[in-house]
Amino acid sequence: MSQSLEAAVESLVSRADEADLDVEFEERLKDSGAIAFRVAYGVLRHREDAEDVAQEALARAYQGFRQMRDRGRFRSWLVRICWRLALDHQRAATRRVRREQESPVTSGPSDLEPAPCDNEFRARLWEAVAALPEKLRLVVVLAGIQGHDLKEVGELLGVPHGTVRSRMHAARKRLAEALR
Repeated sequence: MSQSLEAAVESLVSRADEADLDVEFEERLKDSGAIAFRVAYGVLRHREDAEDVAQEALARAYQGFRQMRDRGRFRSWLVRICWRLALDHQRAATRRVRREQESPVTSGPSDLEPAPCDNEFRARLWEAVAALPEKLRLVVVLAGIQGHDLKEVGELLGVPHGTVRSRMHAARKRLAEALR
């Protein structure tokens, strides 16, 4: 009877610990849940895809939350998960488009009208941002597009403020060269 009592107590403690973890996860999610969508949207530039990627990132964060050692770094951890998932999604879409272009299936005439000058520049800018190395691209998206200050970007990424500044400088320089 002693063993069954110990097992019941263990089960209750285990359930209480899980409930505490769920509450802690929800609290951390309140503080940083919207950033998952903003990061995904900054990479993908398509609302529905960004929502899907953000949801997947939150699901993965929930699954891995129990094993997380430093829960104070939850926000930066979530940003990295979302960033990598968005890049994976973007690469998969690129491969899919390439496969479709290589296929012998012919389509009807294009209904697309020529894009105005503003849209052309925007497209060139996003191509240049996409061509940046991941470390530089992440800083540009978080600081330049999402509007976070450089100190906050450093905290999100877990790197010193000076590193963020130098990455932003290098990214701006490369973008200026690419857009000339």
